[in-house]
Amino acid sequence: MANEKVEFQVYNSMTRQKEVFIPKEPGKVKMYVCGVTSYDYSHIGHARAYVAFDLLYRYLKYLGYEVMYVRNFTDVDDKIIRRANELGEDPTALSGRYCQEFLKDMDDLQCLQPTHQPRVTEHMEQIKEMIAKIMANGCAYTINGDVYFSVDSFPEYGRLSGRKLEDNRAGERVEVDSRKKNPADFALWKSAKPGEPSWESPWGPGRPGWHIECSAMSAHYLTHSFDIHGGGMDLTFPHHENEIAQSCSACQESNISYWMHNGFVNIDDEKMSKSLGNFFTIREVTRLYHPLALRYFLLGNHYRSPVNYSISQIEIASESVFYIYQTLLDSEEALSAFQQGTETAKNAKGRVTPQAQECINKLRNELKTKLSDDLHTPTILNAALQEALKQMNSCLTILKKKQQKQQHLSASLSLTELLKEVKAVLDVLGLLAGSTSAEVLQQFKQRALKRAELTEEDVLHAIEERALARKNKDFARSDQIRTDLAAKGISLMDITGTTETAWRPCVRSIQEQPAAPAQPKKSAAAVQEQPVAPSQQKQPSAAPQQEQPAAAPAQQDHTTVPPQ
Repeated sequence: MANEKVEFQVYNSMTRQKEVFIPKEPGKVKMYVCGVTSYDYSHIGHARAYVAFDLLYRYLKYLGYEVMYVRNFTDVDDKIIRRANELGEDPTALSGRYCQEFLKDMDDLQCLQPTHQPRVTEHMEQIKEMIAKIMANGCAYTINGDVYFSVDSFPEYGRLSGRKLEDNRAGERVEVDSRKKNPADFALWKSAKPGEPSWESPWGPGRPGWHIECSAMSAHYLTHSFDIHGGGMDLTFPHHENEIAQSCSACQESNISYWMHNGFVNIDDEKMSKSLGNFFTIREVTRLYHPLALRYFLLGNHYRSPVNYSISQIEIASESVFYIYQTLLDSEEALSAFQQGTETAKNAKGRVTPQAQECINKLRNELKTKLSDDLHTPTILNAALQEALKQMNSCLTILKKKQQKQQHLSASLSLTELLKEVKAVLDVLGLLAGSTSAEVLQQFKQRALKRAELTEEDVLHAIEERALARKNKDFARSDQIRTDLAAKGISLMDITGTTETAWRPCVRSIQEQPAAPAQPKKSAAAVQEQPVAPSQQKQPSAAPQQEQPAAAPAQQDHTTVPPQ
């Protein structure tokens, strides 16, 4: 970490401005993030939220805080019951299965495990106790076994979302219940219905309403007063608004310092929706693109800004991460060879070059200053990190050439320090995989073959065919083979000084069009076969003629954030 003191600022949805982060207890942070309702595979909107708050979790730890991070599972809900009935499955078994699938997706996306991951079904006592307190304080009422929160009992209702009670139209979000005192009143406890899971309570058998779950579980693990409550922007109203009302009604000391919300995900400039047929699960995306590519894509946008997912953007992100890991692998191999070939390398006197040191200092400073500015990741990915990777490739070039021993030593030391700093930054961003660089690159290549609907044997056969065409001076055929492969996302590279040709993934040069929103839940594979809008068209790019570190691919700088 840089020596200069930088204050960590976060945007507080409650005050609608950035504020210096000051935890309630020095050195410790308590954070709650609303989790998924586990009835299906998680979608890329979930990925957006949990990558954003994983970054926050990682950065708080990087700053030296002891963090208690709680993220719940809603494992009993109308959607779960409906899906279980459709499949003829036990609701508890179905929700448990999808909880595990969610955890697999989070592991793939490099999201750290929270401190606690409570499930609603395991916290019924805490939920019933909180409802009882709300009722005892005169803020809820019962009707035939149902318990409703009375919004009229909480004058500050709407302070988070900015909505007034008269703005809430009855039936806009939930079915109108004429029994309620106010159409905006919401359920704390739902009476049992035939064939549904239920629990005994003072108001009769039933199950909790959605909103009370998070209030009860956050209070149980973090107390009524904690630092950060997070979730998607769509949860601001009614979920978080209702949480505030019921938590404060249960305990007057209830207080959350910072409310943080991530932005929406759009698909090709339209809101993601099952009804529009542009709904993608995380699993659909990561079947064809490496999870690190999806994480990189999401981090390439400020967490509060809307993010537009498209095939062209995920391919650019994929190429960017491949470039990072190719540079890591080249650096690791070059340093290993240099150290083996130079016995005195460890003891010899040398120094990091001024250029390399400047890159290291800038990357270290940018990490702290940009993340401390409400987790502003785009500048780190698109500027400081790219400059460091470029400097690493410059060091690699020196090590490959015949230079004086002192120059080689300086390049080696510079590359060593650059590699260390880049890996440290990738670790904070959650982009440093647990696998080796070689293994990660192979995983990228496997997915590129899947997108191209080719096998590695197909590519090797094409390389042989191209070599034969070149030998016969049939350069038109040679160029066509290379162009055809590039159109499918396979780039051929002729290795300098040899007759060998290698291949690597690249951004496909075909003209694609994102799929029209015709049928719900199209697979990523189906979408990518469509041509792309004129603004997203890419011209075939010339493949490199010799083996060299790949240039950093162009990356859009999504730096816009909502007005403050």
